Amino acid sequence: MMSQLEEIRERLLATFLPTECLLEDESAMHVGHAGAASGGSHYRLRLISTVFEGKNRISRHRLVYDCLDDMMQHKIHALAITALAPSEC
Repeated sequence: MMSQLEEIRERLLATFLPTECLLEDESAMHVGHAGAASGGSHYRLRLISTVFEGKNRISRHRLVYDCLDDMMQHKIHALAITALAPSEC
């Protein structure tokens, strides 16, 4: 069975074909937080993809949220996103 971290990473890789996809589970840092109590996890993401070229930060975040939409409802409580185009690196 695939872990939640692996499932998120697999979706991101399939959707964005990134040159870099760093995904960290920071849930342990949020023990006692209301989101942690409800079972939702906290993640930090750095994603570099040509899909983001010419898009502003809000559009990039929306694309990531759309990719993970059903997981954002229950499995993911917080997602810190750094989404860059290759030209910005």
